[in-house]
This record gives sequence, structure tokens and C-alpha cells, in this order.
Amino acid sequence: MINQRLAQKQKLKILPQQIQLLNFFHLNTLELEQRIAQELEENPLLEDQKNDFEPLADKYNKDSVQDYQDWEEYGYDDIPDYKLEYGNYLHNDKLPERPIVGHYDYRKGLKEQYQLGCDNEAEAELASFIIDSFNDYGIMEQKPEDLAEDFSFRMNKWIEVDEINRIVFKIQELEPVGIGARSIRECLLLQLRKFNNKRPDVRMAVRLLEDHFTDLHNRNMDKIKHCLHIDEEELKIVLQLIATLKMKPICEAQDGIQMNQNILPDFIVNRNGEDIEVMLYRHRSESLNINGTWKQMADNNTKVNTDKSAVQYLKNKLQSAQWFIHAVQQREATMLKIMRSIVHIQYNYFLTGDINQLQPMILKNVAEMVGVDISTVSRITCNKYAETPFGLILLKDLFTEGIANEKGQVISNKVIQSAIEEVIETEDKHNPYTDQQLVTILSQKGFSVARRTVAKYREQLQIPVSHVRSLWA
Repeated sequence: MINQRLAQKQKLKILPQQIQLLNFFHLNTLELEQRIAQELEENPLLEDQKNDFEPLADKYNKDSVQDYQDWEEYGYDDIPDYKLEYGNYLHNDKLPERPIVGHYDYRKGLKEQYQLGCDNEAEAELASFIIDSFNDYGIMEQKPEDLAEDFSFRMNKWIEVDEINRIVFKIQELEPVGIGARSIRECLLLQLRKFNNKRPDVRMAVRLLEDHFTDLHNRNMDKIKHCLHIDEEELKIVLQLIATLKMKPICEAQDGIQMNQNILPDFIVNRNGEDIEVMLYRHRSESLNINGTWKQMADNNTKVNTDKSAVQYLKNKLQSAQWFIHAVQQREATMLKIMRSIVHIQYNYFLTGDINQLQPMILKNVAEMVGVDISTVSRITCNKYAETPFGLILLKDLFTEGIANEKGQVISNKVIQSAIEEVIETEDKHNPYTDQQLVTILSQKGFSVARRTVAKYREQLQIPVSHVRSLWA
């Protein structure tokens, strides 16, 4: 039966161009280069001026083979054989200054493992995106909701959070054990589940981490013994088993240090006296332009002796090229505005490089100063680095919450985390400080924080509780 119904609804629609622009904001320098190369292949009206010329030194190099030189002229000359023996490997003038070291990225191995057991290309693509989001230690720091949103915006198709969780659980079954864990607790549990579950110490360790992990953090050993119905000797055996597990799936010495050397910054921050200058690492919009001949053909429709489909094709490609150049320009302008606002807020930090000068800052502070949405600031600062006189910094690390000290001044929580790390580094390894003792030491330094706050920051620094640290001494 056909009927009519009158209803009033509110809908929020985002244009495809706006979604693509948001994707542009999320790209870092290397990803932008790949996106430009893809657009240059697909759009004949778009040109890149930086690739239109060839250096004269390479063009007229006497050692290079010219196009007009035939084989008899080149093959039967009087050049000694020893000079040509290794010509196919390394040029004499371009020998490497240091030995070439091979680097194996654990993410590549994970993708290969996953693709061996997966025939669905869409699922493998999603798994590859999730694996790339892991940090250098193989820990999944981003929430599944954020990953689903980022993948949906990037691929222009909606992905549910349940699908993200399903893929993460499959990745956690791969090697090395504990990969893809979302916390230290989950990393330890993934390793214990690979042991023989018939062992009583393994079963007790799993129960301890699943049900009493908070009590273990707070050193409530009497409560743990009472709830698990074990004595002190059995608890010591369980804790010794947990102490043999890895806190991180990937060893820092193998992957973390080498990967940091391959980071390409997005910003360059220089100090010129008391002034701080901010610039982009690459200005790509300056070299992009539209081919004049093709543009003239697209504008003069009456003079083109082609069919309507060709004319419409040129018009579409012209609009696409104009929008692409405008999107790159808008991305660079927005990045500079946001980075200059960050430098303005964190002026003392960029002037000295001292983490104690870091001011509390959230996304909302920068968004209000620039006049953009919070999501725009989040995408601009996500996965982007800045080269400073004191090293590379991740922009996300500059956003911290504030805590008031005893003098009433609001300081960044990074300062407190740095203080906790310094105290733990200088402690007696056989008799480490408890969280309550850390509270007392921090209060003497002028930081008035609660014990649960110290425990939270210690966990963020991936530092175990004092009892576990004493077992490692």
C-alpha cells in the first residue's frame, strides 16, 4: 500500500571535496609526494616543474652513454677492462661514504604474515593500515574508534569499530608474541597464553593479570594472596614468571633507533636571535601548475575538433587539476598558521629546548587562535615532525594537560613525567621507590600530585611497579 508521510529531519552532509581536503591535512611529507605522483599520472593537465629539467652536469657527462653512440663506438674503445668491471654496480664518483646497512621493518614482516592467511584484498588493506599505526615497540596506541574514523576518511568508505577489533585480534596471533597489544597488561597476557595453560603458575599469573592488575600496581600483596588463595612463596613464583616476560613486543635496540633515523620532517624551526622562524620542509604548491596548451583547448570548446566526450574529459581534468593545486596551497597555508601558533604558545620551549619550559596546551587552544576546527588541528599535527636545533620532535608530544603546583602555577604533565623518570633512574635498583614514596619525593621538588596520578604517569612511561623492578635488579 502506497502512503505519504511528512517528517522533519536534520542531516549533516560533507561534500566529497571537503573529505579529500581533510585527507590532505592528514598526509605527511612522504605521503604527499606519493599523492602528487599519483595525480600526475592520472591527470595530463597537471605538471610538476621540478621534473621538467635535467641537470647539465648529468646530461653532458663524458662517462655516460649518449643516445647517438652505437655499440661499436662504445664497446670497442681503448678503456681498460678493470675500469669497466664494476661499472654496473657503483659509479667511481658516487661511492657511498659509509657501508650500506640493511634494515628490516617489523611491520613489513607482519603484513607478509597476514597476507599468507588472508585471501580478501579489502581485509588485507585494512590490516596493513592498522599495522602501520603501531608504534616503534609494536604497541597499538590509537583507539579502535580513531582508527576506524581515519581509515574511513582516507579510503572514502565507512568501517565499523567491530571490524577493526576483529582484525586486531587476528594480528595479535602473529609473531612476535604480544604484537598489537593495547597496553602492557595485554602484552603480558598474550605472552602467557602461549605457554602451557596446564601449568599452575601460568594459570595463576593469568588470573593475577586479568583480575588483580590494579592491586599489583598498588602493591596490595596481602589482598592478592587472599583473593587467589596462595601463600607468599607461591606469589613469589608467579611474580618471577611475570618478570621473565617482555614489556614490549619489539626490542628498542633493533627497530626503534633505526626507524628514527629515517624520519622526514614536515616543518623546520630555526632560532634567529630571540626570534623563531617556522617554514615548511618542502613547498610543493610552487612547482605545480596547469599545462597551458591543454588548458587553452579546454577553454576554447568551439575550436576543438573532437567529440563531446573528449571536451567533457578535458573540462573534468581541468577542474580536478585546479582543485588539486588549491588543496595543496590550502594545506601548506593551514600548516604554517597552526605551527606558528604552536611556536607562539611554546616560545620558551623552542627557545631553550628544555622540557621543563613546556606549557600546558590542548587542541582547543590552537584551534581558537588560528580560527579553525579542532579536527583540523588534530589532522595537521598527527604523525608530523618538526626539525629543531635540539632534534626532531613529534608535534603530538607538545599537547599536554596542565597541573597546578604548590605555588599555584599551571605546569605541563610532561614536566612531572620527566621528574618521575629522573627519580626512578637514580633509585636503588634492589630497593626501588613505591608510588607513595615517589609522591613524597615529588612534593619536595614542588610537585603536589596524588598517588594515583603518579601511577598513571608511570604507566604511560611504561615503567613497571616497584616490586617488578626489584626482580629485574
